[in-house]
Amino acid sequence: MRPMQVHTLELRGEHIELDKLLKATGLADSGGRARAFIAAGEVTVDGQVELRKTAKMRAGQTVQFNGEQVNVVAARTP
Repeated sequence: MRPMQVHTLELRGEHIELDKLLKATGLADSGGRARAFIAAGEVTVDGQVELRKTAKMRAGQTVQFNGEQVNVVAARTP
C-alpha cells in the first residue's frame, strides 16, 4: 500500500466547488469524471462521504479521493 499523497489547494476566492477542486488538482481529468466519482460516493470531505457535486469547499477542509488528500487553505494576502 502506497502512502497517501497530500496536496494543498490555495483558494482564489471564498470557496471552490468540489467537482472543480478535483479537476483543478488533477485528481479528475474532467468535470464529468469528477462528478461521476462524487456521485459514486468515492470522495470524502472531512472524513464523511460527500455526494453533492457542487458542495462548497472552504479553507480548513480536507478532501480525500483515490489515495490522495487535498488540504484547502485560504488565499494568501499580498
